[in-house]
Amino acid sequence: MTAPAGIQSVSTIRVAMADDQPLFSAGLKMILRSQPDIELTGDAVNGEDAVRLAEETSPDVMLMDIRMPVLDGCEATRRIGESCPQTRVIVLTTIAHDQAVVRAIQCGAAGFLTKDATPEFLLAAIRTVHSGQSVIAPATTRELLRDYSMPTRRNTQALAPLSEREREVFRLAATGLGNTEIASTLVLAETTVKSHVGAILAKLKLRNRIQLVAFAYQNGLV
Repeated sequence: MTAPAGIQSVSTIRVAMADDQPLFSAGLKMILRSQPDIELTGDAVNGEDAVRLAEETSPDVMLMDIRMPVLDGCEATRRIGESCPQTRVIVLTTIAHDQAVVRAIQCGAAGFLTKDATPEFLLAAIRTVHSGQSVIAPATTRELLRDYSMPTRRNTQALAPLSEREREVFRLAATGLGNTEIASTLVLAETTVKSHVGAILAKLKLRNRIQLVAFAYQNGLV
C-alpha cells in the first residue's frame, strides 16, 4: 500500500529485549511502546530465552542485558549471531567498565549502553543500529577497550589487506567517528565512506564498527 501524497511512510523497527530485573524491564517496555516506529516483539528473562525469542520472532534489534541467569548475554549474543544474523544486538550493562562488554563485542554485539543512559539516547541507539551502523560512545569505548584489549605492540601489518584510502577511513572510524564526520574530514561522499567501511570490515573479517575499534586497540593502532 502506497502512502498518500505528502505523508512519509515510517518503517517499523522490531525490537526484542532480555533483562532479568523486573523494574528496569518494565521501564524499558514503557519507553519502547511509546514510540510509533518501534514494535516490541517480546521479552526474555535469561539468555537462553533470549536466543529462543530471537529465533521465533526475528527482531531487527535485540536489547541484551550482559549478566543474566541460565545463559549470560555474551553467549546469547554469539548464538543469536549464528542463528539470526539479521538481528543486531545492543548489550546493556550496569557498569561501564565491564569486561563482559568486551566479550560481547567479540561475540558480535553491534553496540553497548550503560543502563543509566537516557531514554532519548537509548532510542537513538536503536535507530542507529537498525540503520546498519554501530553504537559507539567514543570516550567510554576507548577507555573500556584500553583497559581490556591490552595490545602488546603496534602491528601496522594488520592493515596490509587495505588500500591507502581504506586505511585513512579505518583510522578515523577507529576513533569513533561516524560516516558523516569521516566524509567531511576526507571530503568524500557519505555513500563512498559507507562503501569503504563495508570493504574494510569484509577484508579484516570483522562484523561491525565496534569490532573495528577493538581490532584497532588490540593491534596498537590508536
